[in-house]
Amino acid sequence: MSRDLLIELGTEELPPKALPALSAALSDEFVRQLDEAGLRHGAVERFATPRRLAVLVRDLDEKQADRDVERQGPAVQAAFDQDGKPTKAAEGFAASLGLSVDQLDRQDTGKGERLVAKITEQGKPTADLVADFLAQAIQKLPIPKRMRWGRRHVQFVRPAHWLVALFGDQTVPFELLDLPTGRTSYGHRFHAPGAIELANAGEYAQRLEQEGHVIADFDRRKALIEEQTIAAGKQAGGTAQINPELLDEVTALVEWPVALAGGFDVDFLRVPQEALISAMEEHQKYFSVLDADGKLMSTFITISNIESRDPRQVIAGNEKVIRPRLADAAFFYDNDCKKPLARHADGLAQVVFQQKLGTLADKCQRIGRLASVIANQIGGDSALAKLAGELSKADLNSEMVYEFDTMQGIMGYYLARREGQPDDVAEALYEQYLPRFAGDALPRSKTGMAVSLADKIDTLVGIFGIGQKPTGTKDPYALRRATLGVLRIIIENQLDLDIYELLHEAAQSLSGKIDSAHVQDAYDFIKGRYRAMYQEQGIATPVILSVLAIDDACRRPLDFDRRVNAVAAFQQRDEAQALAAANKRVSNILAKLEQAPPEEIDGALLEEPAEQTLTDLVVDAYERSEPLLEQGDYQSVLAMLAELREPVDAFFDQVMVMAEDPAVRANRLALLTFLRDLFLNVADISLLQE
Repeated sequence: MSRDLLIELGTEELPPKALPALSAALSDEFVRQLDEAGLRHGAVERFATPRRLAVLVRDLDEKQADRDVERQGPAVQAAFDQDGKPTKAAEGFAASLGLSVDQLDRQDTGKGERLVAKITEQGKPTADLVADFLAQAIQKLPIPKRMRWGRRHVQFVRPAHWLVALFGDQTVPFELLDLPTGRTSYGHRFHAPGAIELANAGEYAQRLEQEGHVIADFDRRKALIEEQTIAAGKQAGGTAQINPELLDEVTALVEWPVALAGGFDVDFLRVPQEALISAMEEHQKYFSVLDADGKLMSTFITISNIESRDPRQVIAGNEKVIRPRLADAAFFYDNDCKKPLARHADGLAQVVFQQKLGTLADKCQRIGRLASVIANQIGGDSALAKLAGELSKADLNSEMVYEFDTMQGIMGYYLARREGQPDDVAEALYEQYLPRFAGDALPRSKTGMAVSLADKIDTLVGIFGIGQKPTGTKDPYALRRATLGVLRIIIENQLDLDIYELLHEAAQSLSGKIDSAHVQDAYDFIKGRYRAMYQEQGIATPVILSVLAIDDACRRPLDFDRRVNAVAAFQQRDEAQALAAANKRVSNILAKLEQAPPEEIDGALLEEPAEQTLTDLVVDAYERSEPLLEQGDYQSVLAMLAELREPVDAFFDQVMVMAEDPAVRANRLALLTFLRDLFLNVADISLLQE
């Protein structure tokens, strides 16, 4: 037999940004315990609104099934005395299970013989388990700081007011958070504040919506808000911009969403639209509307939690509230426009970047120098890159960025455009922070690439240089993210740059401030990020390690990428494992040598047909692979080397490498060295062996 189980906890308004996580954690932990208890069930539905967390488990078993279990007792040696009589340990174990000692079995556990009881454990009614399961689930919720309320001693994220526990049409009686369970829920705080007596668990969502003006399903409410917002944007003649994080937050703020469109003075549109959008989203939780050209319109969309009889009053109230926010943004912008970027940059001499690494003004000078070097190497304008680097942090001294930290780089872009700086310089001031997160856009201009790389490399070398490398989960300077950004910019923009060389270039500008010995640590850190980046792309770890083993490949990220993709393709070939094994065998042989083999193969010492054949093919492969290696066409190189599988197998089957004649032995070892080096021109494929 099975029934639906409903648990609902009613509270004061829950933290909106935490609501989805709280709902998921409560549901997942509660259901995990049901599963662990062996209780079968159907679909699990979770509900979350500002004033409630709820879980509905469909078709839940009414009772656990009886289970045959095996309990281990004391070791036989401790269970009986010298006369073979049961000790207190044996009698106590048997009594705890309602058995006598002679009903116990013996079992060899591999660590000695123990007493064992095989019993049938009676399943418990589900209703008897719910209270403990829910208490544990609530205790494990990700709540950084719990609170008390009134005279109660219990703690929760917000004051709790009611608790529903219905199994089918029956209440499950228990008390939690000083609240007795019942079947009474409550509707919308304003539209339907009265009690809603639930007849059974399954009617929960429908009754709340029909009688309580509450759409309890978070995802359904979210979809409705998105639909209403898009429609309101179209009606205003534009396209609503739906920030996913804002959508989640707004969904967590309302129980009965109603989208309303308001407006503001068009004069505010002279302010950078990113600042206006930031003000609307962060302070008022409004959605912005863009026109067909991607320009901000003087329209916003707010999601009301009530269905007002006079929507115009609600809109007017929101318009009144947003006006001072936008006026502040306009004030900051106007003040910032009174000074050129260079004047803003002057103030950076008083802003410390890092105590041992100097001020932001120092950092800008270093970025400019390194960006100039990089731009020269990638075909950019070194003078523009130097200028952009020197101005890169100027907007951090602006009033706009001080008020809206999301405007860093963006404000610099607008100020540069306003004062007539070259387009490349303006773009670079924005692009220096790209990519900001995994999957984010990359700089598009050569100047932007140069400045972004220079900024990240300078930070990487500087922080490692003063001995503050990331440890565990601690990465205060976001060096992992910066390094992945460096690799993405170089690889995806097909830039032929030597990262090792750039690290040392950056270190020169930091001379006197850092320990240059730590530059190698920074380089090793970058090599570690290769592994993380390609693992995330689904590349097998042995493939990545085979290329990491070639140090020269690690210096050039673009070259590393080509090698990794070539080895990944090679690994899928039928010949891959046999050649990997052969390379492993060769590596082991050569590693045991006390002196290096000859640098040339002596044709007169080739005795066996198999070694003659392999020598001819190896020599030919060297000639054919040389132009391919120069082009970075590693896939073609490995495809060609795959042809060596049969001759290599024949060599090992028919030729004794460690021949008695020292000259013949040395000659064969030289051949194996040449064979191994052919593959090492791409990767150490011996690491591919399964």
